[in-house]
Amino acid sequence: MNSLKTSKYYSEIITELNYPFGDYYLFDGFIVAEIEEGIIYTWENQGEMITTEIANLYDNNGGKLIYITNRINTYSVKPADWIRFYKMKYNLLGYAIVSYSEKGWKNAILEKIFTKNKIERFNSLDNAIEWAKEKISKESA
Repeated sequence: MNSLKTSKYYSEIITELNYPFGDYYLFDGFIVAEIEEGIIYTWENQGEMITTEIANLYDNNGGKLIYITNRINTYSVKPADWIRFYKMKYNLLGYAIVSYSEKGWKNAILEKIFTKNKIERFNSLDNAIEWAKEKISKESA
């Protein structure tokens, strides 16, 4: 379980957003999120604010962005809040979960029910980032 801060990709970050509930690393075309231990992630408490800020920074509704959640910590997501994300006219080019345990992946299955995007699963952050770069490259070709 490696944090992005200790990865070879850390030098490629365009902007780093740090909040009490987690860190967001913004790259060209994708975001890596690392949420803090024990957080209950909801639209009201975190999602709406961070989504609005990121949409403003990238100047789009997310349709050209890939979101990677690097689950190095244990936290909960209110899965039904994905509906609110889409109702606000936000979208994603891709969504990836980096999970280091079967339990982590099983918890993400509920999220899958509520997302419009196919969830890509990875066991390493490196693989998820390479997938995102390849997907972005194909979209811009």
